[in-house]
Amino acid sequence: MKDIFSTRPPTGSRGHTPPAPAALAAKVRTLAPSMTRSMQRVAEAVAEDPAGCAALTVTGLAELTGTSEATVVRTARILGYPGYRDLRLALAGLAAHQESGRSPSVTADIAVDDPISEVVAKLAYDEQQTLADTAAGLDVGQLSASVTALATARRIDIYGVGASCLVGMDLQQKLLRIGLIVHAHADPHLAITNAVQLRSGDVAIAITHSGKTSDVIEPLRAAFDRGATTIAITGRPDGPVTQYADHVLTTSTARESELRPAAMSSRTGQLLVVDCLFIGVAQRTYETAAPALAASYEALAHRHSHRNSSHSHRSTR
Repeated sequence: MKDIFSTRPPTGSRGHTPPAPAALAAKVRTLAPSMTRSMQRVAEAVAEDPAGCAALTVTGLAELTGTSEATVVRTARILGYPGYRDLRLALAGLAAHQESGRSPSVTADIAVDDPISEVVAKLAYDEQQTLADTAAGLDVGQLSASVTALATARRIDIYGVGASCLVGMDLQQKLLRIGLIVHAHADPHLAITNAVQLRSGDVAIAITHSGKTSDVIEPLRAAFDRGATTIAITGRPDGPVTQYADHVLTTSTARESELRPAAMSSRTGQLLVVDCLFIGVAQRTYETAAPALAASYEALAHRHSHRNSSHSHRSTR
């Protein structure tokens, strides 16, 4: 594989401001699975007891978690903070946020023998938590830059497989209805065939929760190499896909369980990001988007009316 920095430097995961205190718990849930075990212990400690950890020095937190000071500092940086001092300030803010009663405890996993009413309640809570975490952790600067790129794009390609493909198709139909030229590719061969035709002024979007799906990364890399603006929607901001992304939009997920795989929970956060992109583009292009949207509504209404009248005509014969 050639050097990933050989064409131009990716900017998607660089220059971010530290996450707000309310976003810290979401960052821990999102990033912990990709951390080393020692770093996970630090992340879990700060998430479970932010007030207690905020009162500790870097040495104290290292002793509490059975790790080293270097591990604590690395964990802070992976979570998006320049150093441990910034993480302590965020922990203090998170503790105050939780004391206000606005941060409920995490719900239990769905069990095989749960009554359907409890399944509904647990799923509803998990969906709400995923949406809240995604909103809290979403980099508004990256989102705004992505919207600008889409609003002025000559052509838009979207890559995703499995559940992420369904999200890509949802974004495609939204953008099509406001007059943009957009294609969502489920076939990886077709995706990369189209990606090599992109150039500066075009936009390519990769949707992958894991951040390491090769069928999604390869077409994004091809688009990146050819000068297109690239966007990654992913639950792993440190994943391989971000190396080829100019802009990274991070999603959060509810906890994965035996009866609720990641593909199911990740879709909720992805759909929120997709809706934010669509609304942002519609706002930026309102003068052309509004007539296009009205025309699509009218065309669909005419089609339904025509079908109903045809059915009525046949039934009276």
